Amino acid sequence: MSAGSQCFRRFSPIPFTHVSVEDEFWAPRLRVNRERTLFAQYEQCRKTGRIDAFKLDWKPGMEPVPHMFWDSDVAKWIEAASYSLATHPDEKLAALVDEVVSLVVGAQRPDGYLNAHFTVVEPDKRWTNLRDNHELYTAGHLIEAAVAHYQATGKRTFLEAMCRFADCIARVFGTEAGKKRGYCGHEEIELAVVKLYRATGEKGYLELSRYFVEQRGRQPHYFDLEARERGEDPAKFWARDYFYCQAHAPVREQKEAAGHAVRAMYLYSAMADLAAELNDPSLLEACERLWESVCLRKMYVTGGVGSVRGYEGFGPDYDLANEAYAETCAAIGLVLFCQRMLQFDCDSRYADVMERALYNGVISGVSLDGERYFYENPLVSDGTHHRQEWFPCACCPSNLSRLLASLGTYAYSQPVAPGLLASGSVRGGAGLRVVPKADPVKGGAGRRSSDEGDAFGVHLYIAGRADTTLPSGAAVTLRVETRYPEEGAVHITVAPARPCEFELRLRIPGWCRKHSLAVNGEAVEAPVERGYACVKRTWHTGDVVELELDMPVERVKAHPNVQANRGRVALQRGPLVYCLEQADHSVPVRHITLPDDATLAAKKVEPQALGFPPDPLPALVVLEGEALAADPSVWQNALYRRACPPKGASGDRRRVPIRAVPYFAWDNRAPGEMVVWLPKG
Repeated sequence: MSAGSQCFRRFSPIPFTHVSVEDEFWAPRLRVNRERTLFAQYEQCRKTGRIDAFKLDWKPGMEPVPHMFWDSDVAKWIEAASYSLATHPDEKLAALVDEVVSLVVGAQRPDGYLNAHFTVVEPDKRWTNLRDNHELYTAGHLIEAAVAHYQATGKRTFLEAMCRFADCIARVFGTEAGKKRGYCGHEEIELAVVKLYRATGEKGYLELSRYFVEQRGRQPHYFDLEARERGEDPAKFWARDYFYCQAHAPVREQKEAAGHAVRAMYLYSAMADLAAELNDPSLLEACERLWESVCLRKMYVTGGVGSVRGYEGFGPDYDLANEAYAETCAAIGLVLFCQRMLQFDCDSRYADVMERALYNGVISGVSLDGERYFYENPLVSDGTHHRQEWFPCACCPSNLSRLLASLGTYAYSQPVAPGLLASGSVRGGAGLRVVPKADPVKGGAGRRSSDEGDAFGVHLYIAGRADTTLPSGAAVTLRVETRYPEEGAVHITVAPARPCEFELRLRIPGWCRKHSLAVNGEAVEAPVERGYACVKRTWHTGDVVELELDMPVERVKAHPNVQANRGRVALQRGPLVYCLEQADHSVPVRHITLPDDATLAAKKVEPQALGFPPDPLPALVVLEGEALAADPSVWQNALYRRACPPKGASGDRRRVPIRAVPYFAWDNRAPGEMVVWLPKG
């Protein structure tokens, strides 16, 4: 998109509260999330002291010492629990939320400030080290939690407290005389105050987000100034360069994704929000450039991002070693970024990456029982990498829960109605209520062009139901029946309240080589626009759309610049990436090579037959076939052997059966090696 073109967001997600998830893949996971995971996370927050820290009764010498970003773990739990309560009321969970919210609000200072650590542990260091101390990061998560809590329950106490906190922040930071020109080393506040703006209509919060994004990376560098004020040498910053926190240059000048991957994803998500709200084409252009840097040159086949362990972030282009860091939160952040970019033009390249991350690099982060987590998601393991119940830095668990609890909002979009917000949701920032926008900040951001008609975009194929009212006022329900990703058949029943014309946009996934489409039993040749099959007609209740997506087993190869995977292939079927686990093989999986002519077939199995827990997996599609493996018997203790044995001599490989399982499911059985990329035999 050129800098001179319009950039207002044409579409908006349909709220998750208007979407029911009823399939065999996601519905059991969401049930485990709300019935097990949220309660287990509450207990972890309680026993580690994170919740009690808000009582502000810590004294020197007491253990544990409230950490500077503990508040964010509790905040994300409140947000996740609020989303869950919005769709599945639960008296026990609601009581826990009320208890925790009361403690959080009670910890707020008279001036609006809120951070347990800097209130009782280091009260003299408030706002003195934005580069490292996460104060604005935790503030952002508290604000997001308050918006979610208000929209789920209608209770205003937490929301009003966080408005006071945001007002406190706005009094401290800005370009006006007497204010600090700082911004957080760990981005999050930027997208949070956009949500607060959408929930309240207060333009000052949007301006606060714009300030934090626009100020980043400007000279004289604020992190240098504050370091000198602390009596420190800025040159001794452990990361050595501010690329680590995306503060090495103003955001519009940043050419490639760099630094800590989670921080980058949150910043880019906020930039996309602002591009829509402020109708800023140059900011959107920066988002597109950074998205391409991430997804075309720095993303794993699982949708994971961040290859460098030393700073949890991006390396050079194509630096994708299989001993990946790929933090779970980074994959979640990529989903947030893609969803925002998807709303501008309903372009399937964003939905394709969003789906890749969701079905692979995100849900691999939580065990099937919902109570253990990966912080890192490598693509190879020697058998020693396992999920844990909790972490000292526990950002990933509740981040997973809040995404799963709001999954429905990633599945559908519709055009933005005139006068309503462009992004976040037709019904508000987290997707729960309408907020009119009578006075756009700049240029009519979020307004529909006059010639754009009604449309209903389907991004993810999840069995269930979606209800919405299109911009024309027509109420429409879609009922989706599918066994996706087990099968590629999607059956959609359309039910408008009255006959009405709109365009149904059905994503044709990038992995799909062939598809067919029928309406009421008759084949349809629908034009494909930006990766979406567009069926425009006058719809009547009971109209049925049948989409068939070809879903063969495929070998995937990496760009030749990805040195780690030259001569290797990964296995994929539909949106799922597969791996080999030691539990299914009698030979070391690291010894297995896959010949080009090897036949692989998809097979539906009972999970417990393979040692997986049956819940939440009623069925599992695995890939089975034959491959080659090293035969240790021919080596006779030799360290080296001729690569080409004499004619008639036996080779050093033998045929072995193999079974590949979905990557998301690995490490849920007996410990052992795992590999995604297989050498070609």
